[in-house]
Amino acid sequence: MLAIRRLGKTYPGVKPRTVFAEVNLELGAGEYVAIMGESGSGKSTLLTLIAGLDRADAGTIEVDGVALAHLDDDALTQLRGARMGFVFQAFHVLPYLDVARNVGLPLALLDIERGAARARVAAVLDAIGLADRATSMPRELSGGELQRVAIARALVHGPRLVLADEPTGNLDPETADSVLRLLREQVKSQRAAGILVTHSRVAAASADRVLQLERGGLREVMLA
Repeated sequence: MLAIRRLGKTYPGVKPRTVFAEVNLELGAGEYVAIMGESGSGKSTLLTLIAGLDRADAGTIEVDGVALAHLDDDALTQLRGARMGFVFQAFHVLPYLDVARNVGLPLALLDIERGAARARVAAVLDAIGLADRATSMPRELSGGELQRVAIARALVHGPRLVLADEPTGNLDPETADSVLRLLREQVKSQRAAGILVTHSRVAAASADRVLQLERGGLREVMLA
């Protein structure tokens, strides 16, 4: 689902700064990895490149067999909408839409037939334990419930790749643990490839593998 080969990113300037080089990663369906790194190591930059929101200076990225370098901005936008799902530390839930409509946004952008869209939304809300909250407004939800809504929205359209950037940073430990378990379960059940970017060793332990991002690339690490 994801193939990264010899990826590099350098910011230009009087003194050019290489964020990282020689990043290699392959993920198949159902694989879920955590990427850790020091502050400023480029974790979020790496996600931005994978999402096609920025261009790498070296190397290649393929998502579901499609090379991002061969796509223009419109094609990248279409690829993101159809094959990727995103979960962030900030929930990015629209306050004026109820839970069901927030979750259904990706389907609206893909022109999914209304009846089919409603069925998908109902199924994913049931899977994350929020079926009884479909008509609730965001202001009526807890932080953990809001993050569950964000996960449902990221997965409702059946993406091939899920990118999660510090998704539990605003949650208490107990709620964070519940959200991490849910995210892992849903990525696995949908046979997506998943990347969790985090500074938390506890959060990283929920993944199949833990990778450390350094200037020279990614290396697998074992958590004590």
